[in-house]
Amino acid sequence: MHQKRTLAALLTAGALFMTGCGSVTPQNRGSSKDQLRIVCTIFPEYDWTKQILGTHIGEVDLHYVLDSGADLHSFQPTMEDMMMIGDCDLFMYIGGESDEWTADAIAESVNPQMQTVALLDVLGDAAVTEEIREGMQADEEKAGEEGEEEAPEYDEHVWLSVRNAKKLCGVITEKLCRLDSKNAADYRENLAAYTQKLDALDQQFQALADGAQQKTLLFGDRFPFRYFTEDYGLDYYAAFVGCSAETEASFETVVFLANKLDELGLDTVYTIESSDGAIARTIIENTKDKNQQIAVLNSIQSVTAEQVKSGTTYLSLMQQNYDVLKAHLK
Repeated sequence: MHQKRTLAALLTAGALFMTGCGSVTPQNRGSSKDQLRIVCTIFPEYDWTKQILGTHIGEVDLHYVLDSGADLHSFQPTMEDMMMIGDCDLFMYIGGESDEWTADAIAESVNPQMQTVALLDVLGDAAVTEEIREGMQADEEKAGEEGEEEAPEYDEHVWLSVRNAKKLCGVITEKLCRLDSKNAADYRENLAAYTQKLDALDQQFQALADGAQQKTLLFGDRFPFRYFTEDYGLDYYAAFVGCSAETEASFETVVFLANKLDELGLDTVYTIESSDGAIARTIIENTKDKNQQIAVLNSIQSVTAEQVKSGTTYLSLMQQNYDVLKAHLK
């Protein structure tokens, strides 16, 4: 409720600003009024679009909203973000619970021809709901909610499946071709080249999973890798679901995960890049041997503008995940 009030205030202020002197409009935002404007909420969408644009990227006004490295689950858009989205030609977002604010941005758009890509909508029936596994701690805030039964909460981390990435890139390409038909052949050629790279990485992951004797990952953290594990036939245990707001694991969860390490003979506890490792260390301290390693996998949801400038890409981060798994998945 607080988020909706905040967004309403932003939108009201934005409307007043846009109708007053010195308004921010497509004509004076700092780029040519004829330039294609694209806004992406998260890094994977942004980088996929860059790869498809190829040499035409300089002809496009491309923005990445969460470039401060903010956690998408707690992100609050600014008035500038809402206005930037409101006059863009193509807007890409997840379409889940974490970015419900995007509905207001789309509704208040001043561009009636704006195209959108919602990642979860593209997946359709292939989108999965978040799964509460044995030993996993439920989100106390959601568990305490009362009232009408809510709709299923979908796992939003669709980009961690390379196979999903191929499908999503195909949709992005078709949107670009529709908006910029004169360069459509180049976009489709770039997609074909990028798809080959995604296919190669997909094959690497599959071979790694096929050759592993132990096919279970244990996370002392949130678990955003469900699409990934389902792609390659891997099992998992974790402290929290992927979009959990919890930061402290219960005694029961810690003991359950420690016992699973002992029972399965696992030598690694995984975390994601934003973790301080505290839960993972506590789990290890409760095992018999207390000598397991901690390995970090990147969930690709907090990539900063500085990382982008230094050359970080979706493929480089997924390759990094492959390297980590290759070192620890036996």
